[in-house]
Amino acid sequence: MTHQSDSHTVSDNGYGAGSTPQRRGRLGVFVPLLLFLLLAVLFGVGLTLNPREIPSPLIGKPVPTFSLPPVKGRTLGLSSADLKGEVSLVNVFASWCTACREEHPLFMELRGKNVVPIHGLNYKDKPADAERWLNELGDPYTRTGADIDGRVGIEWGVYGVPETFVIDRDGRIAYKHIGALTPQVVREKIIPLIDKLRK
Repeated sequence: MTHQSDSHTVSDNGYGAGSTPQRRGRLGVFVPLLLFLLLAVLFGVGLTLNPREIPSPLIGKPVPTFSLPPVKGRTLGLSSADLKGEVSLVNVFASWCTACREEHPLFMELRGKNVVPIHGLNYKDKPADAERWLNELGDPYTRTGADIDGRVGIEWGVYGVPETFVIDRDGRIAYKHIGALTPQVVREKIIPLIDKLRK
């Protein structure tokens, strides 16, 4: 009897079946720690990714079907049908966008040299603000669609403004640039791609 009682006591002191709660306690400490470390690694990797280099899932696909009225003060709106038949650029811009102002002279230069037709997608802008912005800075666009509620921009996968798309003659998205265009990007990526698509 005494032997059985001692055995039971030893069992309760951390041996045999009595150790299960103790093991669970240790797991309860290590599992959150492992999850934290995993999340820290994933976050660290995410910080090294450049969003401008993340390819759009729409590359190689037809532009979304859409039809937008012209920006206030302009006569030509923009639709998916307008983006077929020739290589062109579509620039997503807004008057409230600081980076759009930085890249705008490049579009004016491209328009002045007649490099490629440029169309504007005016994103979530007030009509009067968009009109004033183009009147003050110059209008490089052949057609300009007013996407006041941002619905068309969402269909294009727009993350924010500015963004610029190269469209091939079949109306497919060939390239997407996130952020303000620079002379280097135009020279090294945009122009060579336009030339290639025209061949």
